[in-house]
Amino acid sequence: MTVFEELKRRGLLAQLTDEEEIKELINTGKATFYIGFDPTADSLHVGHFMALCLMKRLQMAGNKPIALVGGGTGMIGDPSGKTDMRKMLTKETIEHNVECFKKQMSRFIDFSDGKAMVVNNADWLLDLNYIDVLREVGACFSVNKMLTFECYKQRMERGLTFLEFNYMIMQSYDFYKLFQDYGCNMQFGGDDQWANMLGGTELIRKKLGKDAYAMTITLLLNSEGKKMGKTEKGAVWLDPEKTSPYDFFQYWRNVADADVIKCLKMLTFVPIEEIEEMEKTMQGADFNKAKELLAFELTKLVHGEEEAQKALTAAKAIFGSGSDSADMPTTSIPTADLVDGKIGILDILVHAKLASSNSEGRRLVQQGGISVNDEKISDPSVKIEIGNGIIIKKGKKVFHKVVVK
Repeated sequence: MTVFEELKRRGLLAQLTDEEEIKELINTGKATFYIGFDPTADSLHVGHFMALCLMKRLQMAGNKPIALVGGGTGMIGDPSGKTDMRKMLTKETIEHNVECFKKQMSRFIDFSDGKAMVVNNADWLLDLNYIDVLREVGACFSVNKMLTFECYKQRMERGLTFLEFNYMIMQSYDFYKLFQDYGCNMQFGGDDQWANMLGGTELIRKKLGKDAYAMTITLLLNSEGKKMGKTEKGAVWLDPEKTSPYDFFQYWRNVADADVIKCLKMLTFVPIEEIEEMEKTMQGADFNKAKELLAFELTKLVHGEEEAQKALTAAKAIFGSGSDSADMPTTSIPTADLVDGKIGILDILVHAKLASSNSEGRRLVQQGGISVNDEKISDPSVKIEIGNGIIIKKGKKVFHKVVVK
């Protein structure tokens, strides 16, 4: 089975500029391709996960990935899929985020011996002369055509700034620059990037008279049509300091039955034949086994096999017998915060980040969503004795250990 056929069977392919050419390039290992990552935070998140997995798959087939971090485009902000303008970041913040991205990417991509590259578009975008851009690049773009793209239509209703309007031109220039300097003949990205990617192939054709190719991958949506990778606490991060390996594991362990096979196909390296066999006979308890496999494989990819095994062991201990586990997420509360060895349940929830505020904690308690050591808490004013440690249960699936330091 060729790598292109596998991508197709896994449901990853969305739109392609030239299917036959792209198939030939990636199957023969002749693609030098790039995927862009705008450094809007100091960690990659689940939204980037599929792109990283795609880069890994294609590199394993002999192709050369270029990870483009948007130190330049990150100062503008991509309007694609956004209803409001993105928050402006300082140059220092962007540079810090870029360094964090580079470290995380090395878990997926082999950068040794020239097998892959990380480049920063700040290296060329920040030095561009505005008049030169208008004459050399701006003349290649039709405003009328740009306004027909969905990414701009959505923003036009609320007000599209001229700043954001330039994003497509900047991303297109990236492809043009990478094509010239590094022989990059292909760009991949999420399906919401299609318009920007077409802009790049058109710019290369108009300026250089040569062909370059673009392919989008299916967006990771759940069965309700919403982007996956969000929880009540916010994004699911790849940085263990922002989302612990256990919480990362639990996110995937708790996906809906309708989404588990799709996630196994699109995100893991479990053989596609094995997943397709599972899909044929899936029923009842099989869904839980599939979710466990999904959670373990993805946690192993991001955090390593040891952390994946710890998370699996902790989950089985908690959900199997309700017993304590050393690998459960834990919050330590200072002794100084206790009065006679006790502390209010609302303070505990906020300390443990199970609630963002006392008012949210009060609502959770009043709705019957909080238990301490398997005992339902109904009074928001109750004081809890922590002793050698307690187990907080939020809803049906979130467990948290609280100790005194």
